Amino acid sequence: MNDLLKGIDPSIILTYVEKYGLALVKALAILLVGLWVVKAIVKGIRKAFTKSNMDDSLQGFLASLITWSLKALVIITALGQLGVKTTSFVAIIGAAGLAVGLALQGSLANFAGGALILLFKPFKIGDLIEAQDAIGVVKEIQIFVTKIITPDGKEVIIPNGSLSNGNITNYSTTGQLRVDLTVGISYGDDIEKAKTVIMNTLLADGKILKSPAPTVAVGELGDSSVNILVRPYATVENYWDVYFNSLQNVKIALDKEGIEIPFPQQVNHTA
Repeated sequence: MNDLLKGIDPSIILTYVEKYGLALVKALAILLVGLWVVKAIVKGIRKAFTKSNMDDSLQGFLASLITWSLKALVIITALGQLGVKTTSFVAIIGAAGLAVGLALQGSLANFAGGALILLFKPFKIGDLIEAQDAIGVVKEIQIFVTKIITPDGKEVIIPNGSLSNGNITNYSTTGQLRVDLTVGISYGDDIEKAKTVIMNTLLADGKILKSPAPTVAVGELGDSSVNILVRPYATVENYWDVYFNSLQNVKIALDKEGIEIPFPQQVNHTA
């Protein structure tokens, strides 16, 4: 090592120190101070995200994206102080970003959709929604997909890109749902009596909401029956209980009052 150093002209070392020493010090200073500033900025951004009640998964992703973007900017700036032509680095990064973007168009669309859903919150976990030809309770909202559980217990995974760009019906927004039923009675029966029996049956069910009040009204004069529209309201979690119980309880109550629910009949005439 000593022999190697003896062969080097001290003036050459001094020239390199004079030429690159200050630039190296500046580059190190930019790197150290820049990384410290990035850390402080990201810390402040995370606090702002927390105060805004942003979803945790979106917070983590955006914080990581901002962190690495700022670090790349600091590193490129430091390299520029050393005389490195950073335009080539920027061009390479831009080309790589374009290539990745083209290759991941669908994934990026799903990410953008997930970000919009998490930011604007058209629904939340536990809501009953209908979207993309599926209906169910929201189980999980991820950055790329949303998972819902259908009434028959199936898990449906919907890409956030198509979900955010399509129609979404949120049945849980108002906290109540209307149950739509139709009950037919015979033309020979008393309509007002039937309506009273049905209304009293609905009001006796504790799971049916008193406000808004149930609606019982004639909806159609059918071929073989007077069709009465039955419209009770229920909370989201009680919807199916009210649906099935109302059908059963109304049938039992009408039978007790001797009110006939017609059914198709075929009459054969013999010569």
